[in-house]
Amino acid sequence: MKIVILQGSPNKKGSTNILVENFSQGAEAAGHSIRRFDLADMDIRPCTGCVSCGYEGPCILHDENQKIKKAVLDADMIVFATPLYYYGMSAQLKIVIDRFCSYNSSITRKHMKSALLTVAWNSDNWTFDALESHYQTLVRYLDFQDQGMVLGRGCGTPSMTRHSQYPEMAYKLGNRL
Repeated sequence: MKIVILQGSPNKKGSTNILVENFSQGAEAAGHSIRRFDLADMDIRPCTGCVSCGYEGPCILHDENQKIKKAVLDADMIVFATPLYYYGMSAQLKIVIDRFCSYNSSITRKHMKSALLTVAWNSDNWTFDALESHYQTLVRYLDFQDQGMVLGRGCGTPSMTRHSQYPEMAYKLGNRL
């Protein structure tokens, strides 16, 4: 299976990256191929809402999102990886998801698999409620087949994350696909 990971953390050595690396190792061990995009390093502009694409056509913005579009449409699965910022996904990931509008139907027709990898400093049981809801809405809207979520509560530093159960959970999620 071809898996695209949209890694939305601007911190390359942070907790989100730890989950992404573990997921990738598990998925590769199971024979899957990974294509990872570190979104903070890419030139991707926000959707202007102009609807020139007609919701299924070329976007008027010519930036690195074209690489993501090509990879997503060639993939069988998409993994959303993000730190929790003010109870939602990072801006870097949200910009890319907003740009899906120019190829929504193409994504929906694929019936892709999806997963969510996320971390937060906070460890309250309600910490991920808003992000989980947003992810589940994307799953319904884009007709994804959810494969699971790793919700890393109490992962405020890379050390905290490495010493938690979440890296192993991410590995197992990738490995059982």
